[in-house]
Amino acid sequence: MRPFLFVFIVLFQQSMTLFQFSTDSNSSNWRILDDVVMGGRSDGHFKVNTDGYGEYSGNVSLENNGGFSSLRYDFETVNSSDYTSFKIRIKGDGKTYQFRVKDSRYNRYSYIFKFETTGDWQTIDIPFAAMYASFRGYRLDMPNFKGDQMEEIAFLIGNKKKESFKLLIDSITLE
Repeated sequence: MRPFLFVFIVLFQQSMTLFQFSTDSNSSNWRILDDVVMGGRSDGHFKVNTDGYGEYSGNVSLENNGGFSSLRYDFETVNSSDYTSFKIRIKGDGKTYQFRVKDSRYNRYSYIFKFETTGDWQTIDIPFAAMYASFRGYRLDMPNFKGDQMEEIAFLIGNKKKESFKLLIDSITLE
């Protein structure tokens, strides 16, 4: 009797790095957008620090109906149809943040995933299917993020309270 030969072909999906911070990073496509666009007084800042991490910090104010700060990264359209999730490596301050994505920079809404930080370095997996559509804090009645393409990612803090914040960002990849 001949033994059966089983051949298993395993296809490993490659990850794609959207951004990896280092001391040489070009951060010119990263920009702050705070509630000042609506009259608020929040004040976010961004830089690549001396350790080579993206450092997003500042103060959220509730004055003048404010309450959020965001850090956005715009890029040419990325075909992300071969991927199913984001993986972000960050170090937060124990506060809640949102990770956001837009499939088109012209959309007014974003797809959102909320995450808690611990004060230590964390790697957070964010399935596309868990990202819901939202506009100005309201969840929209539409399907969650399909993940076919993207043109903007963002971090946002807006916990409905006055607070200072600091988030270090190491890398953002598609898995």
